[in-house]
Amino acid sequence: MKKYLPIALLIGFILFGLSAFFQSRPSPKNENVYKTVQKYSPYYMDKRFGGLTILSKEDPEFKEKPNNMTLFKEFERLEKEWGKKHLKIENSQLVISDNNGSQLSALFLQTKEELDFAHNYYGI
Repeated sequence: MKKYLPIALLIGFILFGLSAFFQSRPSPKNENVYKTVQKYSPYYMDKRFGGLTILSKEDPEFKEKPNNMTLFKEFERLEKEWGKKHLKIENSQLVISDNNGSQLSALFLQTKEELDFAHNYYGI
């Protein structure tokens, strides 16, 4: 039994590490839509020596420093909340508006994948 204990522990730690890795990965994104919307999103990640921090362009007091396991999930949650309020789809166009409701930009959604991404990721 003592011969197999180190091997069992090694396999257990590897499985635990892989499980944590797969849970903390960000969800897949459509490059065209996400990069366009990201320009107008108030949230961004600040990379410093101390780690990653989520900051807001609109509120200088806003600062979230989640652990590495939940960083991408928390960032996605903030983006989705913002997207539900500031994004809408009209005639195959993704309309991006500001806090006052006036239109900032519009992106023509050319493929079904882009439309599905906007529906699924931002919940619109």
